[in-house]
Amino acid sequence: MKPEFYIARRFAFKQRSASKPTFIVMVAVIGIAVGTAALILTMSIVQGFAVSVENKLISFSSHLQVRYPEEKLFQERRSDLSKIKDHANVSGASPFLEKSFVLRCRSSANGEDYRSKPVVIKGISEQQQQVFLKKFLKRGMLVPFEEKEKNEGIALYVGQTLAENLGLSVGAKVMLVGLGSESSSSKLIAGNKSIVDLLSSLDLEVGVIRGIYDTGLQEGFDDYVVLSDLKQLQKRFNPMMISGYDANVRQLSQLSTTVKEVTASLGFPFFGFTVFERYANLFEWLKLQKNITPLLIVTITIVAVFNIISTLLVLIIEKTREIGMLSALGLEPGKISRVFMAQAFLISLSGVAAGNILALSLSLFELRFHLITLPEKSYFIKYVPLLIDPLDYTLVSLAVLALTLLFAFIPARIAAFLKPGTALST
Repeated sequence: MKPEFYIARRFAFKQRSASKPTFIVMVAVIGIAVGTAALILTMSIVQGFAVSVENKLISFSSHLQVRYPEEKLFQERRSDLSKIKDHANVSGASPFLEKSFVLRCRSSANGEDYRSKPVVIKGISEQQQQVFLKKFLKRGMLVPFEEKEKNEGIALYVGQTLAENLGLSVGAKVMLVGLGSESSSSKLIAGNKSIVDLLSSLDLEVGVIRGIYDTGLQEGFDDYVVLSDLKQLQKRFNPMMISGYDANVRQLSQLSTTVKEVTASLGFPFFGFTVFERYANLFEWLKLQKNITPLLIVTITIVAVFNIISTLLVLIIEKTREIGMLSALGLEPGKISRVFMAQAFLISLSGVAAGNILALSLSLFELRFHLITLPEKSYFIKYVPLLIDPLDYTLVSLAVLALTLLFAFIPARIAAFLKPGTALST
């Protein structure tokens, strides 16, 4: 062991009568540990939150959609679907049909009261239903298409929030009121139409609640989107017509390029957009959360830096006589400087190690017991998300150690240039 390192270890962790390190060293180690743990936890929460919400959005919606302009319906073609699936980055694609309705039902609390809410019914293939409902279905079950046709009404799967707002339960019947394929809201308002013409221009259908799902995305998702079977929806309203194609990709990093290439292969008038463009406001919100991270890192790092500088200055004052003795014994100023640099490294290393253990322990404890809850309506998740990433732990630890050594150079040089006579007479 080098003399400088041995002396630094003795200076930093010198045994007292109580068999404990000096109080100032313990305070420094605790300060660095708390700062390191806070920084790691901040990065874990920010990244965990972004990943959780992003995964929910992606799992709820497809990675990309291809449509006609102005949401016009068009005829489903196998050639178009083949062009999408033939792209190297596309893992799967399927058609869908969306229609807007007013969902009207009788209140379960009072049979005479009716509740209504505008919804979008999205017809998807049976395979898509199985994938989605396997993840999010809370009550009910997936009904095969053949069995749906035997039963009266369109099979519907509603979100938990919509079910709570309207008092819906599995097996309940609802009325669906929508505009016919040849009518529009402007046509209904304009002109003098009889009540018979008005009713004949509407799509009126009976729906049966076959299941209730819960994605945790309450606003604009669970309270608005109703899932149904594509074939059943086409048969009732628009035979062979669809709203567009959903597709998922293998590499999300190449999603924007894939959309351009897919739409180019399909040609005019197709256009496509990604899930990040469709929910741009939510993803911008996530970016804003990430943008705060550098400010937190700088703040916590400054606290750690001033902590180690003040600790070393106090230790220099405390060890002034020892420094004078080392100088009198012939220890060069450069080696004295290295003594305090090594001391700073040992204190910082102890604090960083304790901070890593503290952060990991708190993260595992929270992931196991979920003590900190969040309003799901605002944050889309019930509990504080934590992403334990070894890279975050490594980067934070190295950054704290590097900055500590960088700013420890000033007090170390002060100690190196203390004159032996002055130091011994102190």
